[in-house]
Amino acid sequence: MLAVQRRAYLREGPPTIAVRRHRIDRLLAMVLDNLDAYVDAMVRDFGTRSRTGILFAEIMGMLSTIEHTRSHIGRWMRPSTPKPMARLYGIRAQVQPTPLGVVGIIGPWNFPLQLVVVPAAAAFAAGNRVMIKMSEVTAHTAELTRALAPGYFDQAELAVVTGGPEVAAGFAELPFDHLFFTGSTRVGRLVQRAAATHLVPVTLELGGKNPVVVAPDADISQAAARIARARMVNGGQVCVSPDYVFVPEARIDAFADALRAAFRDMFATITADPDYTACVDAANYERVLGLIDDARARGARVDAIAPPGEALPERVSRKIAPTIVRDVTDEMPIATEEIFGPVLVLRPYSSIADVVDHLNERPAPLVAYWYGPDGPDFRTFVRHTRSGGVSRNDFALTMFPENAPFGGVGQSGMGAYRGKAGFDTFTHYRTVAGADLPFVVTALAAPPFTRPLRGVIEVVLRFARRRTRRRVGGSVPTRGAGR
Repeated sequence: MLAVQRRAYLREGPPTIAVRRHRIDRLLAMVLDNLDAYVDAMVRDFGTRSRTGILFAEIMGMLSTIEHTRSHIGRWMRPSTPKPMARLYGIRAQVQPTPLGVVGIIGPWNFPLQLVVVPAAAAFAAGNRVMIKMSEVTAHTAELTRALAPGYFDQAELAVVTGGPEVAAGFAELPFDHLFFTGSTRVGRLVQRAAATHLVPVTLELGGKNPVVVAPDADISQAAARIARARMVNGGQVCVSPDYVFVPEARIDAFADALRAAFRDMFATITADPDYTACVDAANYERVLGLIDDARARGARVDAIAPPGEALPERVSRKIAPTIVRDVTDEMPIATEEIFGPVLVLRPYSSIADVVDHLNERPAPLVAYWYGPDGPDFRTFVRHTRSGGVSRNDFALTMFPENAPFGGVGQSGMGAYRGKAGFDTFTHYRTVAGADLPFVVTALAAPPFTRPLRGVIEVVLRFARRRTRRRVGGSVPTRGAGR
């Protein structure tokens, strides 16, 4: 497949804007023409997943970003001219946005369609061919996409691959021109290691333990209700889900009560609720329960908010009740591992400085949340912490602006996409320069070197040294080992 796509790209060259837009249109058509089939496939994959939630978060969530990309391709494709100073010397240069060639995309299971379609649209916008490895965890969605793709694309444009971990490992080792991965930090390390074999550049969209800070002057009831709803999006199986919540120590009991009430208001029933998303498979169900049980065994307070009369967790449906965990200590795995389920850890704090110190001692998260006003405390928090993005008073706001880059930092990822950032990720900015001079500039760099040239070099460097010295003032020594 890779050879077919690369030959086609080299033969045909960078596609026109019309071709790029048509590929994006066909990609969207593949999704929108088959909405019912995709919803059915995802419900089967999860066992229980909200059909409305799929349409809203999975399908509608991709439309505005893709439409923004499609409408701006012409502007982003235009070559740019560097500063015109070189023209005075007869040199002309242009920076041309060029496709990389063939892009590989490895998708996750939590949003198995959106998180391959959006990067694929960005890769098409930049003029590339695309190969997608669908997640084997959501096998019905993967197989549907593989079956539908040939009806909308020639394999030289888009190819869809299915299969288990062995196929994914082989896919990651291919000599793509760029490899895009969404998933866990653990697997992201393996993907980067595999791509390094051929020096393939990677974009890693990972996750991490996303912290939430309830500000000292926040409305406790409002914050608890919003955080509860945020945690339950897709059953907590979202890379930007709030994972643990810092609450002022004097107000943590009131917050826990409000959080408990919010969960009860949301779910009169869980076992019979078709909108309550189950853990995607038995392995993830057992993993989340293992984190809860370990924390309980080590002394944490665990409060499962199950509706009256319902026995949860329930192994057959893989449903776990919203769960609040308190008194967590650092030796508990739940303190360091991304939970990816309907569980929230609460931590008391006495000052914002304590929160900042806690976060800065740990890997940078994909998103940091703040619930409260935009005041000095919030600005201190933003300035002195590190994260892929910051969202205040609502869930996943960093993903809403169509042209805002989305990505992690450190162990939560590298690179970004969406909007112009997505186009840039899959583009090589190629400088094309030329001269029609009666001499060659490189003659100045090759011997023999003339006395006038030496004099010019000495004058230029002396001026640069004096200018730099004026800028730094007395902040560095005036004498050093070198001249």
